[in-house]
Amino acid sequence: MNAAVATVATLSDVYRTHRRRLLLWAVLVSSVVLALLARDPLVEQGLFDPEWISLGSAALLAVFAAALLCEYLDSSLGMGYGTTLTPLLLLAGFAPLQIVPAVLLSELLTGLAAGLLHHRDGNIDLRRDHQARRTFWLLATLSAVGAISAVLLAVRLSTQWFSVAIAVIVLGMGLVTLVTARRRLRYRPAGILAIGSIAAFNKGLSGGGYGPLVTSGQVVSGVAPRQAVAITSMAEALTCLIGLIAYLLLGGAIDWSLALPLSAGALLSVPLATVTVRRLPEALIRGAVGVLTLTLGGLLAFKLLL
Repeated sequence: MNAAVATVATLSDVYRTHRRRLLLWAVLVSSVVLALLARDPLVEQGLFDPEWISLGSAALLAVFAAALLCEYLDSSLGMGYGTTLTPLLLLAGFAPLQIVPAVLLSELLTGLAAGLLHHRDGNIDLRRDHQARRTFWLLATLSAVGAISAVLLAVRLSTQWFSVAIAVIVLGMGLVTLVTARRRLRYRPAGILAIGSIAAFNKGLSGGGYGPLVTSGQVVSGVAPRQAVAITSMAEALTCLIGLIAYLLLGGAIDWSLALPLSAGALLSVPLATVTVRRLPEALIRGAVGVLTLTLGGLLAFKLLL
């Protein structure tokens, strides 16, 4: 009972403090939903070319809702977007080379937006906090090598082996998330360098796997959790930019049927996530993300074995 009362009080406080932002958020979400619902009627009347966006209204809404939820977790906890969304889209029947560029584009946009709002909401201050600034640049400098190496491998893999690689990464990320959820150690720049290299490679290969490693790795290396979430969002944006450019230069393409609802859902989650990041039960939800990630990885592996 006390927990329920505390939850209601917290939600009421969030609403009072950020009422204007929440009302604007509700209006924008409603507008996007109406726009997606209009796709099928417009096609039926010959007012819209179905080749540009091949997914129907129901599929667009499902992708939008999945991106909204997964990016809310990601911007709140520094993990959970690509790691959970990529296997969900694979299970839904999308091809890996459709998914990864679209996920990278949506996370590039949301990483930039989340970084700005994390600064605005006081979760981090790169101008005054030397340790936070140093951590960001350590991670950022690793993005190019890790992401480009992954893309060079990804475009050479068959669809089957690409899916297997993603399943293995997702399972590994679930284990890392659960194992490191409650660990706290002193600040270790060398640990951040190692984790950042691996995470950037994972991001370029699967579209996910960056947040669980980098956020948990920062916390394990001594960075405060709120700062770790904000730093991850900003460093991830740079990793996504480099990975996306590499895909396009190597002959890849963006599937706008997938990229547009993903980007809309992900972007609209950010204003809500950054105002609640300090009020979330971090260890509990991080554990839940780990369990969900393991479950999705297991389902994906099971599907590949059939």
